[in-house]
Amino acid sequence: MSAENLAGKWTRKCGRTLLHSLTCLVFLFLDFLDALLCVVFKLVDEFFEGEARTPCYCGNDGENKQMESETLSDSLCMRRNVLRKMGFLGFARKWKICRKKKDDGDGGVNGSLMMNRWSDCGCNSCVSWTKKGHAHKLHVVVTHLPLVRTEAAENVIFLHGFLSSSSFWTETVISDLSEFCKGHYRLFAVDLLGFGRSPKPNDSMYTLLDHVEMINKSVVSPFQLNSFHLVAHSMGCIIALALAAKYPNLVKSVTLVAPPYFPSAKDGARTSLMALNKLAGKTLWPPLAFGKSVMSWYEHVGRCFCFLFCRNHRTWEMILKLFTLRRELRFTEVDLTRHTHHSAWHNMHNTICGGATMTDEHLETLSKSRSVKVSIIHGDQDMEVPLECSNNMKMKFPELVQLNIVPNADHISVIFHRARDFAKNLEHIWASSQNPSI
Repeated sequence: MSAENLAGKWTRKCGRTLLHSLTCLVFLFLDFLDALLCVVFKLVDEFFEGEARTPCYCGNDGENKQMESETLSDSLCMRRNVLRKMGFLGFARKWKICRKKKDDGDGGVNGSLMMNRWSDCGCNSCVSWTKKGHAHKLHVVVTHLPLVRTEAAENVIFLHGFLSSSSFWTETVISDLSEFCKGHYRLFAVDLLGFGRSPKPNDSMYTLLDHVEMINKSVVSPFQLNSFHLVAHSMGCIIALALAAKYPNLVKSVTLVAPPYFPSAKDGARTSLMALNKLAGKTLWPPLAFGKSVMSWYEHVGRCFCFLFCRNHRTWEMILKLFTLRRELRFTEVDLTRHTHHSAWHNMHNTICGGATMTDEHLETLSKSRSVKVSIIHGDQDMEVPLECSNNMKMKFPELVQLNIVPNADHISVIFHRARDFAKNLEHIWASSQNPSI
């Protein structure tokens, strides 16, 4: 080996060691910061609310809460940090018990769960779910039929991904569908529970069951759908498969774009933690990955971020308009802050990580029905949800799954930069479900 190659190898090894050491130091600091913020939020919550309405998952309260419900993900309480293991938060829990004894009889916790939290946004859209008489249904954008009777129409339900909304579909793909499709299909673009203009209740754990029930309550039942197609992106894919497994005789086709998939292990906790590490592993680079890991691993640091940005989303939107000299912002910029910390945190863990433990079961149900094909579209440059997720699903369910790999496309550009081609692909999938020979 030449001296030049040896020097290059040594430099790369030193660089990796330095990066690893820096990563350990940064996340050790975040462990400390999250533990400190846990104490701060406990004290402030009890000051404003009298009693912590939704206990965090740092100590016994969170573990007891998880044990009471089998639908909560193991990733909520198993993402430990060093300071919690050392009992750093013990005195805060004792203080809380003392305050509880003084505050008992002030109205109870259940009633206060229907109130907006002090750290959440108080605009009309964000607090509409707390108003008496408010119909707890999802916000749904429906494209009605101008040409064909509703009873004869095909129905399509579009589900967006994490930190997004129905605009993900209405502003891109739906507008590029053919006139024939717009005239013969009834299209439902849904704001999932906890995002966009849909309710963001504090008493919801945002599990797969919650999502499926809300879609049934907001779309399937009120519009009396006797058959429908499903199109979903990212997190929405997990919900789409759960919905399809609930109604295997009603679903005509399932199209998944960049689905997070992890083959179920015998130990469900291992699957949920595998999903958390794969999708939001602790890393410093690239910056977006670092931000995602911080928001997914550190409950209180994430809540602090949401307090600064999500609670003040109208102010930040106004500032962004002033700096960009635009009257209207792109929906991708607006959707990033249209949630609460409670909804985003539990969607990440209970829907994405917890849902990973149930995906195989849902695919097995669809495989037995033999009437539904699952079409996957995945970009080969996707850094958010690795291509291996779709490859693994195809390998495990070869007869059920059809995989289309899009070259030079990432998690978003697989749709945004080729919306017209994507729309044509969808129309072909829907037509194929009517005539399998196509």
